[in-house]
Amino acid sequence: MTSPDPAPVLPGRTPGDGLIRRLPARSLAFDLSAAVILFLVSLGVTAAQGAASVVALVVLCSALAIRRVSPALALTVAWLGAVLQLVTLSDPGAGDIAICGVLYATAAYGSRLVRWLGLGSAVLGTIIATTYLVVVQPALRGQDTATIVQPTDGSRIWIITLFFGIGILALLGLSWTLGLLARTVALSRTARVEARIADERAQYEVAVEQERTRIARDMHDVVAHSLAVVIAQADGARYAASVDPSSSDVQGDALVTIAQTARTALGNVRLLLAELRHDASDSPQPRLEDIDVLVEQLRATGMNVEVTRQGEPQRLGAGQEIAAYRIVQEALTNALRHGEPEAPVLLELGWRDDALAIHVENAVRPDAATLPVTAFGHGLPGMRERATLAGGTLLARRSEADPTRFVVEATIPVSTGGVS
Repeated sequence: MTSPDPAPVLPGRTPGDGLIRRLPARSLAFDLSAAVILFLVSLGVTAAQGAASVVALVVLCSALAIRRVSPALALTVAWLGAVLQLVTLSDPGAGDIAICGVLYATAAYGSRLVRWLGLGSAVLGTIIATTYLVVVQPALRGQDTATIVQPTDGSRIWIITLFFGIGILALLGLSWTLGLLARTVALSRTARVEARIADERAQYEVAVEQERTRIARDMHDVVAHSLAVVIAQADGARYAASVDPSSSDVQGDALVTIAQTARTALGNVRLLLAELRHDASDSPQPRLEDIDVLVEQLRATGMNVEVTRQGEPQRLGAGQEIAAYRIVQEALTNALRHGEPEAPVLLELGWRDDALAIHVENAVRPDAATLPVTAFGHGLPGMRERATLAGGTLLARRSEADPTRFVVEATIPVSTGGVS
């Protein structure tokens, strides 16, 4: 059993609204205005045919007004208007254009059932309209009353029938086909948007996974260093005890160092991810003081970086120092890639009693000013991941005061004890 294909997300409709769909006020006003204009244009000629013809015109224009609000209801109302025209023997007029609009709406906005009912209505309407114009109306009005098709001999009746049938079918069928084409274009556009969103989500997840692997490598080195210190201190204390059993001061200092190092290592272990690192790196891990070297390297490329420091520096754990350095590095790299080349980049490091506040702000190039925040590199999820694992926070956004400036704000908590 196949499920019905979803209706496209088109301007002026909400998926899953049922029989009655919500329209924006502007779209609803447009449809109502079109129906009123059509009514006024057709009223002069229709009024001459009698009050019943005017009523039929009102019904048809009403169907046009609600064609996007409810294609199914509009199709029903359009049929009522058409039947009323047949009963009153009215001549077709400009008001019948509403039928074309309704058929377009059934194909563009309706469900599968309504869509195929619209196509069936186009075919059935062609047969009924042709029979009415060629046979029924001339016969009922008689020889002395003017009709669109005057009575003629049998040799020409089939030619006239074929001419009217093809013309009406082309008009009604083309309206339905254009609606189906609009639906197809909308579905294609929606599919492209969904594919782009899925691709961005996949890239984001890959970026996060890569950053977690990188963090795992950094934290692995931190813990390895801490354990090396613990082992060295323990071996030193044991050796001191074997040489001089009374050297309690040396043993006490060693135990203090071991406790502090183990406490710091325990905090860093909590930052580890579950991934195994895929490759090792022999390069030393960055420290907070390495930010000055990083800034000088960027200045050598022509980047104008203004560094401001505030407050008294506090102790950071090894994991927090790496997180702070990586956040600054990624923020300045994004500023280099997407920032205005001549504008200065502001880097502020503010020390508080409980945390290090990092603030990086830069002007965005005009060609990147309209891009979403997610367009400024895959480093954003990595920075956020590092800040979270270090126990801090990170906010990357456009400046509320000036949307042409991009701001990265992070807080890294200070260490409660231990050694680096």
